Order: sequence, then structure tokens, then C-alpha cells
Amino acid sequence: MNAAERDEICNLTATETAAAVRSGELSPVEVTEAVLDRIEAVDPRLHAFCTLVPDRARAQARRVADDLAAGRDPGPLAGVPLGVKDLISTKGIRTTSGSPAYRDHVPDEDDIVVERAVAAGAVVLGKTNASEFGFGPVGQNPLFPTTRNPWNTDLTPGGSSAGSAAAVAAGLGPVALGSDGGGSIRIPAALCGLFGFKASMGRVPVYPGCRDDRYPGVSGWESIEHIGPLTRSVADAALVLSVLAGPDPRDRHSIPCGDVDWTGRRPVPVLRVAYSPDLGRIAVDPEVRRITDAAVSVLERDLGAKVEQPDFRLPHYEETFGAVIAAETDLTGLRALAERYGDTMSPRLLDFLRTPWTAEQLTDANIVRKRVTNRLARLMADYDLIVTPTVSTAAFPVGFHGPEVIDGRMVDADHWTSFTPLANLAGLPAASIPAGRTADGRPVGLHLIGRHLADADLLDACAAYEEAAPWSHIRPPLGAAG
Repeated sequence: MNAAERDEICNLTATETAAAVRSGELSPVEVTEAVLDRIEAVDPRLHAFCTLVPDRARAQARRVADDLAAGRDPGPLAGVPLGVKDLISTKGIRTTSGSPAYRDHVPDEDDIVVERAVAAGAVVLGKTNASEFGFGPVGQNPLFPTTRNPWNTDLTPGGSSAGSAAAVAAGLGPVALGSDGGGSIRIPAALCGLFGFKASMGRVPVYPGCRDDRYPGVSGWESIEHIGPLTRSVADAALVLSVLAGPDPRDRHSIPCGDVDWTGRRPVPVLRVAYSPDLGRIAVDPEVRRITDAAVSVLERDLGAKVEQPDFRLPHYEETFGAVIAAETDLTGLRALAERYGDTMSPRLLDFLRTPWTAEQLTDANIVRKRVTNRLARLMADYDLIVTPTVSTAAFPVGFHGPEVIDGRMVDADHWTSFTPLANLAGLPAASIPAGRTADGRPVGLHLIGRHLADADLLDACAAYEEAAPWSHIRPPLGAAG
């Protein structure tokens, strides 16, 4: 297979790949080989994958081929190459969570989402890089080289699902799984020009991640964590969600999904949109604001949306979000690991663990969370969507957690991610969709939050926006050739 043939396969969406494999137009083995070849050619510049399992991937591809040859249905993800974030458990495949404490950890079971994806015919390529235990909105950890953005390898792809986003943007597989406890799917989707979707709380079950008490650091963020897809189209995300969603007794928060037709598209009614470029207090880069305003005009002009800018009057949830995470974390277990592994762990994580959290901080954070949830519920009684920028800046150089100055304001390192935790606190469905690019070519994302359990409505709105302002044909320089 020459480079052009390889890249033609690698540029297919997951939906196109599965259809071509199921029809016999493509062999799942040749799809897998094409993507593995591309990873070999491209990933040394990106470090999207931290653990590859090529022999295992080839074996899975052969099983899909055998099913097809025997007349058996391999599933809706037949032959689709899949990257899996290194925070998501994979039986028999090293899963480090980006931490020295789990450098050689090999889980004894798959996470539910991996189990379901493989049963649906997906081919697992390996694990994608992430910040240590997800503590950080960029792609660096103490174990592996820092993940870089395919649009400009001097820049961060965002995080913590950094490797998943970089891989999909660069054509190293059409879809990858990420996890999102405060924006970790949507943030890198925005910085890498992808579609990232976080379903309503409980739609996609999570286990053993967040819930296996044997593993401090892994067993955290239970009430705010979600797993979802990063893709190059809305249809691909819907296809993956149709496989992943649905209750499982191992996840006490999981809920039925019979009310959602994930892959069916319906006409979008006139949308009532509550738009804020800054929530009244968040510093936003002027170019990001301009691109976001233009994207909102697409909702008005092409979708006929009625856009208003109400007073959101939200409490300062950014100041208490760390305490929400602390309350969900095995602090005793993680602090013991920190004592053992010391300064080999990331400084950001160590600072968090050394914070003398008080009961009042934890309970105050829970009260703020309730206020946020209640305020959003009242707001969504009048609107179908809340729309903001996904993040307040485009990609910045690797080695930093965030810019120190945005729009002339001194800000802390996490300020640029202030929009995304809203949906986690309230358990609402949310997505980042490409809104455009800066003058120097860096992607910018539009953030859409849907009503409680209105996952299908949000997907419909995103699909309509994608039709009005398509983006999947625009690829980063590394995505054009190996």
C-alpha cells in the first residue's frame, strides 16, 4: 500500500469505514494496517499514543474479517480503528493513567465502554496519552513525551484527553475515546478542530474507572466523570454513542437510553439559544470572541435560532471546582502514593494533594454545585441551548498549563478552561464543535450545552450546525500526508 492509498483510508470517517468494511469494499485488516502505518509515520512528531498494541489490533481485525466471511454481523463499528485514553481501563493492555505509580499496571478487566466497542467490531490500536490522573487541561505527564497539536507541533492539543484528540485530528484513527470530568473531551476537541461530545450524566456507564476502590487516583471524580468520543464528524460521535450508551449494574449512576435515537436525525425546530461570550466575568481572547460570535450568527442565519444574551448570574463555581474533585478523590490513598513516588509525580497533582482541604471547603463546594445546577435548570426552562466559547483561548505553546494573560487580564493557569465544568457540575449534555480558525490557523471551538437528558436534541442541533458550516474536509498539515 502506497502513502496515497494509506492516507485515503485514514481520511475516512468512522461511519464511512464501517460501511466500507461491512460491504466488503475494504478489508478490516487493510484498514488496520493503513492506520498502523500512518501512526508509524506521523506519531513520532505528536506522541499521541503512549502504548501501541499492533499485534492485538491485527488479531481483532482478523476476527472482524472472519465474522464477515462467515456471514455473521460484526457490529456497527466493524473494523473501525479506535484509540483509548490511558485513563480508561483495558484488559491486558498497560494502563498507566499517566502516573509513575501505575507505570506497569495492566488491568484485569476492560472498562464497560471498551468492552462494548470491541463487541461492536472496533479495533483497539492502543492507549492515548493524558495528563496524570486527568489533573490538567494539557497533554503532559511524568511518564511519556508531551503530546503535541497536529495543527502546530509547538502547541498543546489541550487535555486531559490530549492523545485522543491529537490522534483523531492527525488521521491516526477516525475516533478515540476520552474522559471528561471538567472538560477533558471538549477542551482538546476545541484546540484540535474536532467534535467532542459529553452525554448526560449516566448515559454512558463508567466502570471500573472512577469506581474501583483498589486503585487510588483511578477511583475518583465519580459524580462528574463521563466517557465519550472525539471524532471528525457529528455522525461518527452519534454512531459511537449508540454502542456505548445504556445502563450497566456496575455503574450506580447509569440510566436507560431508550428515549434516545442516537443515529437518527430529525429536523431541528427553531432553537432558543442563551449565548454568552464570557459569562460576565471570564477573560476571552478577542479573536476567539470574534470567531464565536460568527459561529453564533450561523445558528441565527442558517438554523433560524432565536439568540438572546440573558444575565446568567452564576456563582463562582471555578473557585470551588477543585474541592468538588477533592471530595470525589481517595485522598488517603493518593497521598500515600505521593509519599512513595515523591517528586516523580506531576507538581500540579502534588500541590493538589498537599492542600489541607477542610470539611467546610468540601461542603461549601457542594452547595455551590447545587446553586449552579438550580440556576441552569431555571435558565433551561426558557432555552434549548446554552452557547459559549469552549475555551477562552486558542492553542498555546507546550510546557504551559495555560496563558498568564488573556485580553490584557492577568489570570491563573486554569482560567482559560472556565466554561466547560458547568456541564459536569449539572450533569448536562455538552459538546464542542469547530467554530473556525484564528488568523494563524489555530482551531477554535463553540460550546453547546443541552437541556437535562436532551442528548438527541443536542446532537441534532450539532448536526445541523455542521451541515451549515462544515469543517471535516479541513485537515491539519500532519493530517494531509505521512
